[in-house]
Amino acid sequence: MKNTIFLGFAFFFLFSCSGNKETADKVFVNGFIYTVEDDQPTAEAVAIKDGIILAVGTTEEIEAFVGNETETIDLQGKTMTPGLIESHAHLMGIGYNKLDIDLMYVKTYDELVEKVAEAASKAEPGEWITGRGWHQDKWIEMPNQTVNGFQTHDELSAVTPENPVYLAHASGHASFVNKKAMELAGITPLGSENLKQEVEGGEVIRDEIGNPTGVLVERASGLVSRLIPKDTPERAEKALELALKELAEKGITSFHDAGGNQDLIDLLEKFKAEGKLTARMYVMLSSRIPELIEAWYKKGPKIDPDHMVTVRSIKLNMDGALGPWGAWLLEDYEDKPGSRGHETMPIDLVTQVAEKGLELGFQVNSHAIGDRTNREVLDRYEAAFAKFPEAKDHRFRIEHAQHLHPDDISRFGELGVIAAIQAIHLSSDRPWAIGRLGVKRIKDGAYVWQKLLGSGAVISNGTDAPVEPVDALPSFYASVSRKTLKMTPEGGYEPDQKLTRDQALKSYTLAGAYAEFEEDFKGSIKVGKAADFTVFDQNIMEIPENEILNTKVMMTVVGGKTVFKAE
Repeated sequence: MKNTIFLGFAFFFLFSCSGNKETADKVFVNGFIYTVEDDQPTAEAVAIKDGIILAVGTTEEIEAFVGNETETIDLQGKTMTPGLIESHAHLMGIGYNKLDIDLMYVKTYDELVEKVAEAASKAEPGEWITGRGWHQDKWIEMPNQTVNGFQTHDELSAVTPENPVYLAHASGHASFVNKKAMELAGITPLGSENLKQEVEGGEVIRDEIGNPTGVLVERASGLVSRLIPKDTPERAEKALELALKELAEKGITSFHDAGGNQDLIDLLEKFKAEGKLTARMYVMLSSRIPELIEAWYKKGPKIDPDHMVTVRSIKLNMDGALGPWGAWLLEDYEDKPGSRGHETMPIDLVTQVAEKGLELGFQVNSHAIGDRTNREVLDRYEAAFAKFPEAKDHRFRIEHAQHLHPDDISRFGELGVIAAIQAIHLSSDRPWAIGRLGVKRIKDGAYVWQKLLGSGAVISNGTDAPVEPVDALPSFYASVSRKTLKMTPEGGYEPDQKLTRDQALKSYTLAGAYAEFEEDFKGSIKVGKAADFTVFDQNIMEIPENEILNTKVMMTVVGGKTVFKAE
């Protein structure tokens, strides 16, 4: 190894000093650069040509690559990292959140009603009112009337008599609708004619006498959501523009879309052709659209030679979220005896898709939050791997991997299954999650990042936006502190499971690239890799922990092009 490193430096020296050295298109100098490469972890400057990294070294070394046409960018001591990779989020959801009512920061039910009432005052009679982001466990107070831990629709319906309303839960695993929407969907009190009550893999929440409360869990939301008029192409393009703008501002250079459809893929291809795609896209095909999966089985994965729009994975939605008591558990919920959540798709679907994926070259990424779901998915992955032993580099993933039985943690590393976590969920959910799971399950298997790494597993990181804002810095902070965004508790929750800053940065860069088979092209600052960079105004690797949340993205570079620059 020492000889290899010596030869590498000797080559760099000869290359720099020869008269045949290339001239860079652009150089970044005078920075504090974290490369995420073990043999050269830090540097001061980078030279790039045609969107690819040409050289990495000191400012003095890189200045040797400057020619008459070279653009020099002085980082002025700012911190540069490889471009951040969001490994699990929902692109169009981010954009539509900006077009619809954003309920992410609503603190009470009354505030939610006020926002909807304001929208209704501007809407035509019969026009749908939609929004997303509410989460009852994050409200500072609950309304007087609740059923099963959720609010009821009466106040909402009172301010929207002429407009159907559909408000998605922050998790995406429940919805809240008004009386008008339920009438249109045929969701009626018990005993009514034409009753549409239960849905396989979902639940219509009802009060003690059988009246629907307006809360629909998991697949029951489809009773109403299918009635919402399809978006126009113009509105979809606007949503995508807004989402891409948000990614650029947040330093995101690559994005894993966790459940896309053909319309999204076509729109991304359109934006790419028009030169408007400012982040690299890795699309997971949604298993909620069987005909989509079948069509892609016939044509096989699409691996983009330009590394901009790749489609080679399938997303399975196998259980619900912890907030609506939908995550599938091995034992009862602590605060809901008799309930263990449920699978949201037949569990045998994992076997079918895993075997087909191994046969045809598709990665399989299964949403699994509860310990029962994680075990069931791992069991089926393991059986599929045994059936197709020649498929060595499958890189199957479990999305979230939040709550695990201790016996299953080591299986991630043993099977080579990637844990695609969202550290920010700990900050948001841990204060109330202990009420759902109890102390023992929280301590033994919830958000166990160091235990997963210790098993040999790869951890990629993200936000699950628009469940949370698509902002890597709060998630990076949660990774290394295990605190809420209010910086509590002192020392963090289960502090032995904190990621180091090096581990956290890797989870947002090189590990994210590995999770999409792109680690040889991007994810670190290394000669020959893509010139994808994120520049911060503070050194997130060294500043005091609580200052991380005050850090700002100053520049985002994708393929050598600056797609965002702060004023």
